[in-house]
Order: sequence, then C-alpha cells, then structure tokens
Amino acid sequence: MAQPLLLFGLGATKAGSGWLYRYLRGHPECRMKSVKELHFFDTLQAGRRPRRLRKLDAAISAEARRADGGQTRALRRVSDLQELAEVTHAATDAAYLDYLMRGRGEAKLVGDITPAYALLPADWLRRMQALSPGTRFVYLMRDPLARLWSNLRMVARRDAEGAALAPRANRLMAEWLDGGHRDVAARGDYAGVLSRLDAALEPARLFLGFFEEVVTAPVPDALCRFLGLTPRPAAATPVHEGVPATLDPDLRARALARLAPQYDTVAARMGRLPASWEANLERS
Repeated sequence: MAQPLLLFGLGATKAGSGWLYRYLRGHPECRMKSVKELHFFDTLQAGRRPRRLRKLDAAISAEARRADGGQTRALRRVSDLQELAEVTHAATDAAYLDYLMRGRGEAKLVGDITPAYALLPADWLRRMQALSPGTRFVYLMRDPLARLWSNLRMVARRDAEGAALAPRANRLMAEWLDGGHRDVAARGDYAGVLSRLDAALEPARLFLGFFEEVVTAPVPDALCRFLGLTPRPAAATPVHEGVPATLDPDLRARALARLAPQYDTVAARMGRLPASWEANLERS
C-alpha cells in the first residue's frame, strides 16, 4: 500500500480552516480524525502537556455523555480523543504518526488541521516537514480586516448578544488598536507566518491560497492537485459564519492603516491580491 500524503493545515482564526477540514473529511480519498484540531506540536513546543491532557480528559467525558445519550457520532470522537490523549502523553513523533495512519485504509491523504501551528517557530515547522517525504502544508489567508473583524465578533459573542454585540465588538477593535488582544493580532500576522514558512519549508511542500477564492470555488482544483486528490465539488455552506455587525468607520480606517503591512506583504509574496481585498483598500 502506498504511503499517504501527510497534510498540516495552518491558518489564522476565521480564515477557512473549518471549511478545509469539512471538505477533506468528506472527500472519499482522505482519512481525517473526528477531532479537527489535534494541537500536538504546539502543545509540545509550549510545554503545556499537563494542561492539554486535562482538556482532553474533559472533552472525553463530555463526548462519553453524548454517546450515552444515543449520539452515534460521539462514539468515534470518544475513541479518537482517547487515542489522542495517549499520543499526547507519549509525546513522540512516532506515536503521533501511528495515530494519524491508524485505520486509514486506502486513503491517499491523512491530516491534522490545527491553525495554531502557524505560530510555531521555523525549527518546529522543519521537524513536521521531516515526518514524511509526502508532508504537505496548506495556509489559507483571508482579507486582513475582514478576518480581524470576524475574529473580534467571535470573541464578543462570548459575553454579548443581539444589540449588544456590535458595541462590544467595536470596543474590542478599539482595544486591539491600542495594543491589546495580542493573540488575535498574532493569528493575523501573515507577514510573520509567511517569513517562518518560507524559512522552514521546501516551496513544493507549501500551498498558499486566498480564503475568498478557495472556499468559494465550486471545485477547488488547485488545492486537490497539490494534495494528490481527485477534484470533487465543495459544499457552498459557510462554516462557522460570524454574526453580522457594523464596524465604526473611524475604527475601520485606523485598522486598515495598521494592517497595511499585511496587505503589502501578501501582495509581494503572491504577486497580487484578490479583488475583494483591493476593494477593501480602496474604501480606506
């Protein structure tokens, strides 16, 4: 049996990783775990294994209750989470690879879509690349302002709903402009991520795509060719679509000015920007 390709899906929050997971999980030539984000390498790199194991134990208990309630999908998640906990405890690349490859059947591709891997330093990305001759990385980029605003709206929903959502999200944007929410800023730092990816990876191993083009394509041909898969139609249903809210015009203008280096870096690296990105900049 031929060795399947190993995919790492990287990304920024609200930039298409959910769509990528759903598309590949539904592809007959792929074998994806029922757990989307495995958080193996970022857990090891940050030295947070005990914390991660506690979270996995809690997730296993929650899924076990769902399984007892008759949810059949939860049964597979319990099994996958239990095995992931064992792999996290072992903390070896060999155990991780065995976990991904187990039960793959005739699949051409196995993978781990954990957006936080984009924050890993270059030496860890090189370690991941070396796991298999068929390792591939996919990094999707969404319009910086649209991604940021979607991310902040998602954060705002944790403690605000309805009419209170927009004011809360705008306050979060003001805080971001004042240097707060560094985690949100890091997730959208395309310049930093691209620099690390280019330093660590062989060019042929990396697929860079625009969220606005890949996610909306009826058939993502280029992505499938890169991953050695037979192209197949993609569902048009949005994944984790955010709640609409209006961004204050002044905050919008200030955010675009702050994000200008991100637009410039992506334009230089890709040779162009999608039309929707250009339209956003023209409104500044």
